[in-house]
Amino acid sequence: MIRVVLADDQALVRAGFRALLDAQPDFTVVGEASDGAHAVRLAAQERPDVVLMDIRMPGTDGLEATRRIVADPRCADTRILILTTFDLDEYVFEALRAGASGFLVKDTEPVDLLRGVRSIAAGEGLLSPGVTRRLIEEFALRSRAPQAPRSVDALTDREREVVALVGAGLSNDEIAERLVVSPATAKTHVSRAMTKLSARDRAQLVVYAYEAGLVRPGWL
Repeated sequence: MIRVVLADDQALVRAGFRALLDAQPDFTVVGEASDGAHAVRLAAQERPDVVLMDIRMPGTDGLEATRRIVADPRCADTRILILTTFDLDEYVFEALRAGASGFLVKDTEPVDLLRGVRSIAAGEGLLSPGVTRRLIEEFALRSRAPQAPRSVDALTDREREVVALVGAGLSNDEIAERLVVSPATAKTHVSRAMTKLSARDRAQLVVYAYEAGLVRPGWL
């Protein structure tokens, strides 16, 4: 079962998501929060697989709640999926930097929402290469300058190349085709890079690729 906490200040929105998720055999909603502070407490108490987090809430917003949940060792296995009214909401990018694993717009089709939550629960990060590419485009345009690069000494040359390709929005199959290796080999390189960089998921590799200067099209 995929255990989910719903965090949204609108009761009607929470009710809609609960009805959709509870109707599935592999989901159970273990709590609802109307603000970020309550979401943080629920995450620590219930340790859900996924928190569906509204980015804009009164008091403690979804961005600050994301930071607190990611920083809590009790929530090491909890993934956060940001909910936003607009798919290019400026706070989405800060949320990804803070440790969120992906985002969805609230008017997403039900089947896509379910697929997205399952993907996040499985540690796959952003929902699709298409979403990743759109995110990267905005990430590059909005970022004024790269932060000081983190050390990449732990990565092999091949792993750095793979992280750069993940940052460019390529899927494992596309990485395999680009490097002329098998998809299984590409997946192994991605997994090893995530382990060495302590990345929670693929979304964090994208952020890392930009912050470490491995991908910089928006700043060149």
